[in-house]
Formats: sequence, structure tokens, C-alpha cells
Amino acid sequence: MNHKNRLPSIIPLTPLAMMDAYKVSLMTMEMLSSAFSTIVLRNNMWLTQAPHSASMLEENQLMVTEKLQASVEVGLEMQKNLVNLSAGKFHPWWVTGRRALRPFYYRTTANSRRLSQS
Repeated sequence: MNHKNRLPSIIPLTPLAMMDAYKVSLMTMEMLSSAFSTIVLRNNMWLTQAPHSASMLEENQLMVTEKLQASVEVGLEMQKNLVNLSAGKFHPWWVTGRRALRPFYYRTTANSRRLSQS
């Protein structure tokens, strides 16, 4: 088996592929820091507001709905990747990683911005 053909799919060798891999790592770090910030802001909200207040109920419902929507979008993206893979269309991990992280990334960063402003 020729391992030389498999190397570009594992390690980004071109400048464009390296930039895409860098974008995935940057997206992951920004998403993790935003998620931590969101957790802290929501915990402070739960400590300072009544659990049965309208704003808390709305925020909790929004949180659950957004997580479910993002999970469904990620699941659909992974299913699309598996169908493409079975059809012989291969995309490297830095392409599929960005596509799979995108729903969680957008919602996490938006939640962090929204909660920090309120």
C-alpha cells in the first residue's frame, strides 16, 4: 500500500490547507472560551434572579432550543460527510471539522455576546 497518497489527507501540506487547519484550531479555541464565558454568565444569572422569573424561563428555553438545533445541524453535517465518503468523495479533516463545528461555534459566540450585554 502506498502511504504517500494518504499523507496529504492527514497532514495539511499546502499553504491553503495549513490555513484551514489553523482556522479550525482558532474556531475551537474561540468556541471553548466563549462557552466558558457563557457558563459563567448563566451561573451568575441563576444566582441573582428568581428561577421562576419570565426572563430566566425565557433564557433557559432559548438555551435548550439552541443546543438542540445545533446538535441536529451537526448530526446532519456528519451524516452528509458519511454519505459523501461512501460515494467516494473524500474531504480532509480540516474541511469537515470546520463544517461540523460551525453550528456550535456560531451559537456559542452569539450567546456569549448576548449575555455579556444584558
